[in-house]
Amino acid sequence: MAIRDAFDLTLSGATAAGFTPYNQAVRELQCFIGDPVASVDRAIAEDPGFVMAHVFKGYLFGLATEREATAVAKACHEAALPLAATTRERAHVSALGHLANGRWHDAAGVLGDIAIDFPLDAVALQTGHQIDFFTGNARMLRDRIARALPSWQSGMPGYHAILGMQAFGLEEMGDYAQAERLGRTAVDLEPRDGWAQHAVAHVMEMQSRQMDGIAWMRANPEAWTKESFLKVHNWWHLALFHFDLGETDEVLALYDGPIYGERSTLALNMVDASAILWRLYLGGVDVGNRWAAVAANWAPKAGDGNYAFNDAHAMMAFVGAGVEAPAQTLLEAQREAMQGSDDNAVFTRDVGHPLTLAIKAFGAGNYAETVRLIRPIRAIAYRFGGSHAQRDVIDLTLIEAALRTGDGALARALTAERSTARPDSPLSALLSRRAANLSEN
Repeated sequence: MAIRDAFDLTLSGATAAGFTPYNQAVRELQCFIGDPVASVDRAIAEDPGFVMAHVFKGYLFGLATEREATAVAKACHEAALPLAATTRERAHVSALGHLANGRWHDAAGVLGDIAIDFPLDAVALQTGHQIDFFTGNARMLRDRIARALPSWQSGMPGYHAILGMQAFGLEEMGDYAQAERLGRTAVDLEPRDGWAQHAVAHVMEMQSRQMDGIAWMRANPEAWTKESFLKVHNWWHLALFHFDLGETDEVLALYDGPIYGERSTLALNMVDASAILWRLYLGGVDVGNRWAAVAANWAPKAGDGNYAFNDAHAMMAFVGAGVEAPAQTLLEAQREAMQGSDDNAVFTRDVGHPLTLAIKAFGAGNYAETVRLIRPIRAIAYRFGGSHAQRDVIDLTLIEAALRTGDGALARALTAERSTARPDSPLSALLSRRAANLSEN
């Protein structure tokens, strides 16, 4: 008799022995804790014909935004293809094939169809949600989960994760009150849910509620850091609150400790390291030799050209560290990537390449060129992924470049924008004062 999960979804090729570690892997991913790869590997060892175990492992690696991980995702897809499967599972295999081959939007579409037919398919929902994040699709971050939410209810396994994902989607669409309410409910249900914790932090970031944000992150850090592979990103959110307040020493202490004290070589963690140091760099803060370590870890990935969002953050590190060779390797990889047929060709062409060139120009002191390159892409920057909070670094770079060119009119226009969007931000006020002191052009 086929194994069925708690939602009556068939799991072809599974036995009870394989289902147990697979179920653990799903729960670990829903909280962003533990080692879901190790757990799903145990499931595959027990049941080599367990199609969703191969698919799930493929999703984990496909979402890593690393070239080496993509190769594993492709291998998982090949392993899953010949296995007996239901219609739903075959659709998952198809989605994995799209993801492994860089067709992010196609994968998102297939996963959306699965979740419409099977709204309790938590794996389809979470994988689709993550793809929406990596493609910057704010509307689907909200609506993918909203479609399924009526089928879920309190008490169901993983219900907290559904609420946490909905909270993040609502935040990205500007519905801050409802986002905070659902995010807090999710954390109350499961304090270790790092994604829900981060959704509430996003709300406070967008509303410039720095003290609330610090209190939220400091209230129970043990819950969202213990065995969490999202903890670096959540510590980064805490650093953003201190950064907005001008508390540079706190930011650097967080950087040297939980953000990059271990000098991770994972792209997702290095993005956060680059992003916080670049914000300090824009403000003229001397960060000592910190750039050197993160640049050294980005260097082996400079030629990957597989995810434009990562490229921009790698360039920040190369500029900060003053290393030219990997910067040139990265730009050449981007030129090659733009000739491809996958979605990253578009990510790179539309946003990633001009932004990366702009970052390099800023480092060279060519602030007018930075302004020229960034202005046309600001409104479409979501296309290469990330959140509003992450992409804010683009606006900050543009504003700083405008200030340094001495273009008072542009600087005042840009800081007026920011002050309207973030009226309670001390950083907004600081930038506005600097713009006001520039003479008319």
